[in-house]
Amino acid sequence: MKFGELKEAGHFPTLLAAFLYFDFSFMVWTMLGPLATEISQSMALHGFTIDSNQKATLLAIPILSGAILRIILGFGVDKIGAKKTALISQAIVIASLFYAYFRGESITYNELLAVAFGLGFAGASFAVALPQAGQWYPPRLQGLVLGLAGAGNIGVVLDFIFAPKIAQLWGWQMVFLVGAVLSTFIFIMYAIMAKDAPANIYKPNPKKLRDYAKLLGDKDTWWFSLFYAVSFGGFVGFANYMKVYLMNTYQVDMNHFGLEYLNEPNVKVVAGYFGAICIFAGAVLRPVGGNVADKMGGVKSLYIFFGLVAILAVINATLVHNFYLAIFVLFLIMANLGMANGAVFQLVPQRFGKDMGIMTGIVGCAGGLGGTALIKTLGWSKGAFDGYGAGFFIFAGVVAIAILGISLVKTRWRTTWGVSAGGRI
Repeated sequence: MKFGELKEAGHFPTLLAAFLYFDFSFMVWTMLGPLATEISQSMALHGFTIDSNQKATLLAIPILSGAILRIILGFGVDKIGAKKTALISQAIVIASLFYAYFRGESITYNELLAVAFGLGFAGASFAVALPQAGQWYPPRLQGLVLGLAGAGNIGVVLDFIFAPKIAQLWGWQMVFLVGAVLSTFIFIMYAIMAKDAPANIYKPNPKKLRDYAKLLGDKDTWWFSLFYAVSFGGFVGFANYMKVYLMNTYQVDMNHFGLEYLNEPNVKVVAGYFGAICIFAGAVLRPVGGNVADKMGGVKSLYIFFGLVAILAVINATLVHNFYLAIFVLFLIMANLGMANGAVFQLVPQRFGKDMGIMTGIVGCAGGLGGTALIKTLGWSKGAFDGYGAGFFIFAGVVAIAILGISLVKTRWRTTWGVSAGGRI
């Protein structure tokens, strides 16, 4: 497939605007993860100590609100159009970022929770950017178009590379100012470049609540929601909590590495770099997982990806006490979770091809809920046992349940809708 066709077949400025909107939105959505340590230390100096459970709640709120808001913004796309929905959502995100910056070190924990909720609108951009880009292009280009528009997962890597360094030089609140200025710039570019597809190219088919209720009555909807809650939930949960985990577990080792090899005395910056390495694996390997699923089938590939994740999670909980080995294991966990994301969405369109708009919202919401649960589980594990072993064990158990679920449905899938699906199941 030639990229040149994108300029001829659809509206390339809208595709570019959708990519930028989603990329920077994903970056903003996960901003609190690499800043959690700096914010908690700053608040401690002003007399408010954030415990492990409160920190987990702060990191979980954007993921939770983003999950729920994906469905709400999906309705907005149907009712008022993708462009208006995106601009309203982006305005809320910008206001939240500026509020956090101007409140600065005087901000309270409850105000931070409100800001975190506002950032959830950035995470919900998935439900706007992809449909808007896809509306302009014919079916033969949908895979390429949605792949490009949805490449915003890389935004979280940018967070971990740059946010800790900016916080080190100018303070954590400056990261919110940078995010607000960039988001304002994207808002202006999007307003100028993006256009909703005209009626002769795309005819809207607004969804109603009963359409969602109908799909929620289908048991396969729940199976796919479980699988994506594990794969994407695991990815975004670990991504958001990665720096906190590394700081609480391997701070001495990272400090030594930074001083000896990077000439970087700030251990929080070093934690951001190592977190970015692990997260990068999951972000860029999603299409690889989809390609693997195309060749061997989504079921078999999920067996492999989930199986490796479960084993690696148990290994990390029991056998890993070395920093470098931990980074290697976490890198592999994130890589397999990223590929599992691609494998899940190799199967979903084959089962629910006519309802992909609704299913993207439902399954995407489940992924966000899974990430929220993982963050809270890790925070609980740290608070209850002063370590993360229990959290990794619980996650491994949930992955094992997903593997059991695959075993329960694979024969039915292959002998029913899989027969005429057109792809390998």
